[in-house]
Amino acid sequence: MDIAGIGTQVLECVRVRELIDQHGELFLQQVFTDAEIAWCNGQKHTTEYFTALWAIKEAAFRAIGLVSRRTCRWKELAVQGSTIAALRLVAQGATREYMEHQGIAHLLVTAAYCRAFATATVLALRGSSPPAALHDTTVDL
Repeated sequence: MDIAGIGTQVLECVRVRELIDQHGELFLQQVFTDAEIAWCNGQKHTTEYFTALWAIKEAAFRAIGLVSRRTCRWKELAVQGSTIAALRLVAQGATREYMEHQGIAHLLVTAAYCRAFATATVLALRGSSPPAALHDTTVDL
């Protein structure tokens, strides 16, 4: 098991709120899957959750080496799960193909937020399976 990359991102919640207020569904549909939108809208701190999910995606693109805005396909990285403790990243499409080409098999993620900021760190791992101690990693929001 090798570390292929690490990415981190800090975003201002107010900036994300401004984007949502300015561009509404257009912005949300470009960055988030329908399931992510529904999940964030169902949370008490909606803006913070949208910001945290976006930070996770930004950090993941950095970890796998796709940092150009032209190569980021936001919806190809889906944050999935029904509870905060069970969130995970799933890659699809061209992003998944790129990861496979680079030998990246797993993305481990952690995130946090407060009223002003959300932050995320993603570790990209090469190999067939993560060490047993990493199987139950969670996203702590």
